[in-house]
Amino acid sequence: MTKPMIKAFVFDAYGTLFDVHSVIEKCNDLFPGKGDTISGIWRQKQLEYSFLRQLMGKYMTFFEITRDALYYACKEAEAELTDETEKELIDSYLKLQHYEETEEVLKKLESYQTAIFSNGSFDMLSPLVEQSPFASLLDEVLSVDEVKQFKPTPMSYQLVLDKLGVRREEVLFMSSNTWDIAGAASFGFYTAWINRQGKEMDELGVKPHYEYGDLRGILNHAE
Repeated sequence: MTKPMIKAFVFDAYGTLFDVHSVIEKCNDLFPGKGDTISGIWRQKQLEYSFLRQLMGKYMTFFEITRDALYYACKEAEAELTDETEKELIDSYLKLQHYEETEEVLKKLESYQTAIFSNGSFDMLSPLVEQSPFASLLDEVLSVDEVKQFKPTPMSYQLVLDKLGVRREEVLFMSSNTWDIAGAASFGFYTAWINRQGKEMDELGVKPHYEYGDLRGILNHAE
């Protein structure tokens, strides 16, 4: 494949720059022995609910979806959720740990446009990015809340072009989520799947252009 002329490096947030399962520790603190279960169901339902609401035409912010997914996860795990424990767990989503190579990679991309593009709403993304050490290294933080269309709909990815002023073929989009990679590649972005856990790509008729074990691999496109 001919090496693309990338002008914008665009990152999904959850699972790509930030570890969504870093909430396990807080879950285990509050519900000993159930942290892994609650965290896993929470993330599964968070994604499921965003997809279902998109299909039903019943948009709700990702913050609200995250709260509803937490309610379900605690019910499923038979863990009693109080107002206090709910707040602690939701707050943990605003303080997710970032992957250790993220700041190093963003520093090396300073001559390019860099942006986060997430299903997260600004009430989740803004505090999360601001508490990170690399907030100043990002040109834009984009949320689907601006168009009320969750990824992987084509209309959601159009926001990147509108905001960054680039063409589809000038974007390298990074995500650890296979459904997001499939959506972005289908839309016309170059894609790099950040496959941190060595998983298999979903059979959606679309493959990532590149696959890396962490974000350092994308620096091949910044030479």
